[in-house]
Amino acid sequence: MTGDFEKRRLLLHAAAAACLLAAFPARPQERVVRITARKFEFLPHEVTLKKGVPVVLEFTTQDVAMGFNCPDFNIRADILPGERPRVRFTPDKAGSFTYLCDLFCGDGHERMSGVLRVEA
Repeated sequence: MTGDFEKRRLLLHAAAAACLLAAFPARPQERVVRITARKFEFLPHEVTLKKGVPVVLEFTTQDVAMGFNCPDFNIRADILPGERPRVRFTPDKAGSFTYLCDLFCGDGHERMSGVLRVEA
């Protein structure tokens, strides 16, 4: 009798766990995108993302202090030589969005920009 009770209890626990897991959909894995800032460009110039998929933008520079600003997503970072600032966000709209350097880094600074393309 005890064996049947244990089997039923294990089956009940397994069913409860399955219901609990089904109630909480799995979160998408964060994607890390590395962006290098150098006079006077971002590499890559275009970054393609998926709407609703979390992303971490990781920045590096070897040159001088620079900035990253994407006003459409309200994200910003200072990019300093020897550091690797990271910005986490989840794109919530599809389209093409310009990002730019917002710290003066020398002649050519005004052309330093790129594009975040977010696919639905």
